[in-house]
Amino acid sequence: MSVSASPAEPLPWAGRADHHCFGCSPVNPSGLALAFERTGDRLGTAFVLDHRYESYPGVVHGGILGLICDETMGNLVVLRLGFPALTTSMRMRYLGVVTVGHRYRCVASAATGATGPIAARAEVLDEHDAVMATATASYQPHQQAQQAQQAQQAQQAQQAQQAMGA
Repeated sequence: MSVSASPAEPLPWAGRADHHCFGCSPVNPSGLALAFERTGDRLGTAFVLDHRYESYPGVVHGGILGLICDETMGNLVVLRLGFPALTTSMRMRYLGVVTVGHRYRCVASAATGATGPIAARAEVLDEHDAVMATATASYQPHQQAQQAQQAQQAQQAQQAQQAMGA
């Protein structure tokens, strides 16, 4: 079973009936139910994984660590943009052994003010802040979501102008 930090940073789709993300949905019985906390311009999540997520006995599967890094980086980008962004590439480096039953945290940062793909970085840290894994990734804003947000902003601006003229 996964244990995570208190949900201090709600995601745009939190509470939706159709939200079943393996990484962050609290209602997916097979998922990790990661919850995120923002600290300054970074986003993090704490987790403890059990034997359901291991590869070798007692060792957390590297793919699960990749998923946690992607979730943390991707959700940071989403919270900054206000709409979804898709992972276009990701690279992992495994520097230590992450074991089941121990507490870890993943902390992500992302470039600001970028147009086009957004670069992000994450680290998986143990209880002593030793780096167990790192990830770098690129995220592309989801074009339809971006267009919908721009249309909504234009509509709100038009409504504000009409209200001022009335």
